Amino acid sequence: MQLYDLELSGNCYKVRLFSALLGVQLDLVPVDFLGGEHKGPALTKLNPWGQLPILIDGPLVLRDSHAMLVYLAEKHAATAWWPTDAAARGEITQWLSTSANEVQNGPCAARLVDKFGYKLDKPAALQRSAHILTLLDAHLQHHDWLALGHPTIADIAVFPYVALAGEGGIDLTAYPAIVQWIARIKTIPGYVSMPGTEALAHAD
Repeated sequence: MQLYDLELSGNCYKVRLFSALLGVQLDLVPVDFLGGEHKGPALTKLNPWGQLPILIDGPLVLRDSHAMLVYLAEKHAATAWWPTDAAARGEITQWLSTSANEVQNGPCAARLVDKFGYKLDKPAALQRSAHILTLLDAHLQHHDWLALGHPTIADIAVFPYVALAGEGGIDLTAYPAIVQWIARIKTIPGYVSMPGTEALAHAD
């Protein structure tokens, strides 16, 4: 399997992290993001959206990180991470939606402004961040994991841009249950980090 990859992308990291947790080897293809390679003809032929990551497995081409998590779990029969029953999948999928919506438009957007100079509405991103992080912290005060009482792809989907929130000017120490959850994720056998995810001190 090939992954067209950007080291500093949280969405690419989701796929790298989950693959590592599964013990799946990926052939990483670094993309010159700053040079606009992801918008060039070779990659837009694979992904007309002009975005990363892109996962290729034989004839299959996937362009969405959450679809990649589901695919990897299904392909490798990782039923602990992505169970087969409808209720469990419903619980997990609602968190995939949270990752793609509130987290993407909150902590991720704030980081895009500060780290990459994107022309986005930073105050709005911070407001959305405060809303979703408050909800997430409240949930994690009563649950060690986002769904089903154990690690699932819900945690892998939400984790990166929450763990990287400090790069968008967000102080996670205001959310101690989130900090403890981040620490738990880092103890999962096979865990690998990305730049920025190790900066946060653990909450007591």
